[in-house]
Amino acid sequence: MRRAASAVVTVLLALSALAFAAAPAAAATGTPWADWTPMSGSPGAYTGGLQIASPQLRATYTSDSRGGSVGVISGASTWLSAATPVGQKYGSSRDQQYLNLRPRADTPTAPSETTYTFAHATTASGWTFVLGDIDADKVQIAALGPDGHRLTAAELGFRGGFNYCATGAPGAPSCTGDPADVPSWDPATATLTGNLGAVDTSGAAAWFEPNTPVSSLTFAFTRRAGFPVYQTWFAAITRTVSGTVTDTGASAPSAGTTVRLVAPDGTVIGQTATAPDGTYSFADVVAADGYTVEIAPPPGRISDAPRGTVDVTNQDGTVDFSVRDIVPVPVSGTVKDTHGTPIAGATVVLDGGRTVVTDATGAYLLDDVPVGPHVLTITPQAGYTLISSPAPFTVPLGSTTPITGQDFVLRAPPTISGTVAVAGTGIGGVLVTANGPGGTVQAVTAADGTYAFPKSPSGDYTVTVAAPQGYDVVGSGSRTETVGAGDVTGVDFALSRLGSVAGTVTEGGGAPHAGATVSVAAQGGPLTATTAADGTYELGDLAPGDYTIDVTVPPGFTGSTPTSRAFTITAAGELIDGQDFVLAPAQVAPDPDPAPTTTSPAAGGGRVSALAPTGADPLPAVGVGLALLLAGAAALVLVRRRRA
Repeated sequence: MRRAASAVVTVLLALSALAFAAAPAAAATGTPWADWTPMSGSPGAYTGGLQIASPQLRATYTSDSRGGSVGVISGASTWLSAATPVGQKYGSSRDQQYLNLRPRADTPTAPSETTYTFAHATTASGWTFVLGDIDADKVQIAALGPDGHRLTAAELGFRGGFNYCATGAPGAPSCTGDPADVPSWDPATATLTGNLGAVDTSGAAAWFEPNTPVSSLTFAFTRRAGFPVYQTWFAAITRTVSGTVTDTGASAPSAGTTVRLVAPDGTVIGQTATAPDGTYSFADVVAADGYTVEIAPPPGRISDAPRGTVDVTNQDGTVDFSVRDIVPVPVSGTVKDTHGTPIAGATVVLDGGRTVVTDATGAYLLDDVPVGPHVLTITPQAGYTLISSPAPFTVPLGSTTPITGQDFVLRAPPTISGTVAVAGTGIGGVLVTANGPGGTVQAVTAADGTYAFPKSPSGDYTVTVAAPQGYDVVGSGSRTETVGAGDVTGVDFALSRLGSVAGTVTEGGGAPHAGATVSVAAQGGPLTATTAADGTYELGDLAPGDYTIDVTVPPGFTGSTPTSRAFTITAAGELIDGQDFVLAPAQVAPDPDPAPTTTSPAAGGGRVSALAPTGADPLPAVGVGLALLLAGAAALVLVRRRRA
């Protein structure tokens, strides 16, 4: 099966350009495959990261995979050719990195869990993930949206299975696979399962295109048979957003104008400045709808339309802008909350009529404000409270001096926030639920374990955490909090990672002993496992604590070495291996006279054995018999002669 698994794990240096960068306006549509940072950590606690195009497809991951043949692979010997279904859309992945991982332990009861937490919610289209080498194993897939809802199977976007070793087309890797050997997809359980016989093969894969934003993505990988390793690829279709900013007053390009690209979720994912010819460009923009481009005109200039939307689902996008001279007197300011966080999209009103909308930095500017007294107002968004607003101002006759600092401060609705951590380290991709006056809302922890419920109405809340597979909640998984006028912080939860123990039972000569019973004393009662044909055993999902492990001595053996073992699982969830036992065979004493005897008269009144002793020489008895036979024959001849 695992040609890829047997390849040398190639750990590559992190790319120096993980940040979003501008590119020439002529850049063509691309299909970049993910770049991975080197894997760090140890078996049971691996971490790493990847970058797919722009920052909204940047993620970190955690995995409790076991070690051995895991890590970032170069893609030089195993890849998805352009002839595969995914390759026909995203291009060949040859020489493009992918990730090799294994189960938590090589048994059907110890799946590994790998969670990818995205820095920002993904787009609702334009990207894919591919799972490869799914044959004698299975993968259950779970994903959470930015609002905490669990994606349905339809939203995961299963596109089909294929075998990347069986395309038969130029450019395919040098492996052999059956075109019919593809994993099956069960939408009811969101599980991808390899071939029916759980046979180790090569090239079985499947691809997905989620059709709704994703905040976290989790793969639970389970061994069914063989040596289990699976591969993960990510890729995206990218476009270019470009345009020109023109200074209409000067009838010339507007050089040095700040241009920002805002993702569909409102995150600023790119910023650049126009070139001397007034052009700007953002490359590697994931092919999706809902982007916004906005400009911040240079000093002395203003734009009557400083922002525009763009859809790059099917083609590159263009958004042009124009700026003009500011007509005195300009009036400017910002809108922020009490924490200093800019509030974008707020509407500021001059004298109850003319309006302007704040940009991504919370700034606004009004020009052509006439001479005389004026008042600025703002209508707070739902849940916001006005804390302070600028005083009325007057534009003096003949003045050209800008009026600045006309700032508003709003109090945002209270936020409930906290951290979910394992052994003091935050963990991403964990679902937290808050039930309160506004109903039930959910959030997903970021890569550092933090979460927040902004704009929470006043009242009582019950906040609960759901432990992912392979984890337990330490203490209570539910807290009751009351929201008043201020934020509620420090609503923290602790999780512990479940551990496992494994080893081998052999006989005195070193041969594996199948069918031996191994018992672990646990708080909830004893746990048992039976050794496989190769003598191995494994017990998973062990909560933190001290354990004792023993092997039941089977018939024909007198004991084991050692007689028992002790080990400890901490909140970090160790994978404890090498807990081996050697059975001591029973020693059977030989019987000096195992044959039965009978008593019969003999010379001297002794006993005669009914059976020849074991190992007795049969030749004397044969000689006596032969002599008697000859004597009888001679006597018979003599009698016949006399009769004659």
